[in-house]
Amino acid sequence: MSQKPLEAGKQVYRGPRFEVRKVFLPGRAGVAEGGKVERDAVVAADAVVILPLLDRQTVVMIRNERFVVGDWLWELPAGTMEEGEDPLTSAGRELEEETGYKAGRLRAMTRFFPSPGLCTEYMHAYVADELEHVGQDLDENERIQVHPMAMAKALGMVRSGEIRDGKTIAALLFHEAFVKVG
Repeated sequence: MSQKPLEAGKQVYRGPRFEVRKVFLPGRAGVAEGGKVERDAVVAADAVVILPLLDRQTVVMIRNERFVVGDWLWELPAGTMEEGEDPLTSAGRELEEETGYKAGRLRAMTRFFPSPGLCTEYMHAYVADELEHVGQDLDENERIQVHPMAMAKALGMVRSGEIRDGKTIAALLFHEAFVKVG
């Protein structure tokens, strides 16, 4: 789909990580009488999420303090791609920064829009293995704890609702359904 409505929209906010644009879309007869419908859209950089495996049964999870929701969330390591950075490079960088593990191998798993009704962000999911611990390199504002755990436990946490982060749920379940081998 063309992004022309977004490009024609008016920028109402620009921050260091995203911008908000006011967009006017054609109305549907009977709803807006053929007029324009006003929407806000977040224009954000693409991102990566990484499923790091210490072995076939052990995943490296993180506890990440998320100020927006006022809680610590169970997540897979993830982050925003730098301008001009390819997804594979971004995945390796984010994995190392957040978990302290360097991947010997990174494989593309899937791609998806986390919130297409609101945001342009496109997420690239990777599986990382052949991990070597090299030490975390967190940004000054990040508070992240590393927790290797059994994959079965992580999947149980998805089922129970203890894992509430959408990208983490998507990556874990995609891996379980389509990538995992025997």
